[in-house]
Amino acid sequence: MTEVLRGPLEQRHRDLGASFAEFGGWLMPVAYAGTVKEHTATRTTVGLFDVSHLGKALVRGPGAAAFINSAFTNDLNRIGPGKAQYTLCCTESGGVVDDLIAYYVSDDEIFLVPNAANTAAVVAALKERAPEGLTITDEHRSYAVLAVQGPRSAEVVGGLGLPTEMDYMGFADAEFAGVPVRVCRTGYTGEQGYELLPPWDRADVVFDALVEKVTAAGGELAGLGARDTLRTEMGYPLHGHELSLDISPLQAGCGWAIGWKKDAFWGREALLAEKEAGPARRLRGLKAVGRGVLRADLTVLDGDRPVGVTTSGTFSPTLKVGIGLALIDSAAGIADGARVTVDVRGRALECEVVKPPFVEAKTR
Repeated sequence: MTEVLRGPLEQRHRDLGASFAEFGGWLMPVAYAGTVKEHTATRTTVGLFDVSHLGKALVRGPGAAAFINSAFTNDLNRIGPGKAQYTLCCTESGGVVDDLIAYYVSDDEIFLVPNAANTAAVVAALKERAPEGLTITDEHRSYAVLAVQGPRSAEVVGGLGLPTEMDYMGFADAEFAGVPVRVCRTGYTGEQGYELLPPWDRADVVFDALVEKVTAAGGELAGLGARDTLRTEMGYPLHGHELSLDISPLQAGCGWAIGWKKDAFWGREALLAEKEAGPARRLRGLKAVGRGVLRADLTVLDGDRPVGVTTSGTFSPTLKVGIGLALIDSAAGIADGARVTVDVRGRALECEVVKPPFVEAKTR
């Protein structure tokens, strides 16, 4: 049995009253004041998340950026130093090993933030194909990741003397109380926000200061529960649910993160073929019409005909209704605005098919 992994701030979270659960092999704070309260604070003021379980990897050496551009789907030539980019690591058959953020430090240095459970697989795939002269290192426990999200996030981060004026997906290296911190204007909530990466073993210095600022701003510490409800409201994919080795980027609505004009990336031929033929299923949003909460792995029906399966589901604290994401068969001809039913443990829950996001994004 694999031992659960622990982040650098576990005792801080225990002292602050967090409840915990295992996620992606890591022990994670799930909630402090309650998921709905933490979710609402992030939408209206500010929320502070410790997501240090996220992976980190470094690709360094001559042509690092060119190599990553030939491996992952998105086109790094669209950005440059000081910018980050959402991208995907695919198999040659078009399945998704992981979705991740690539930080363009320089032509010879790319910093990666993959998902926790997939870091080793991404690093192994890169090492297997890296040209001579490149070094790929797993930096999982080299850096913590602290996400400050919400309308008052700039006030909180700026209150520490850290940079906040970068464009969306821009990043800058700075320092707080002698601790180096990489600050990127990004997040997973749909709100304006920042992700801060201090060294793993000095994360407490930055975290304690952020707690003080967030509390003063009327915000909340937020856990895994609110992180999931926030991202589901935005329709953001979660690997293992909306993306996987069996769910392609096109099926998940992530075709925008593919550099179709590039000469090469892993899975290019398979994804080009799928694009030309049209994906057999597509990710859609479901909004409950009646009372009920959707979960993953439920059958979606058009009348008596099964047409898909849910991949995620939750209660939306913003909309006050059940919402979910589902892979719907393209051949079923289900249009946005149509009504379907979902089999929730033997009870038919009527839902409206909608195009995510369920609430307006405010990231930019």
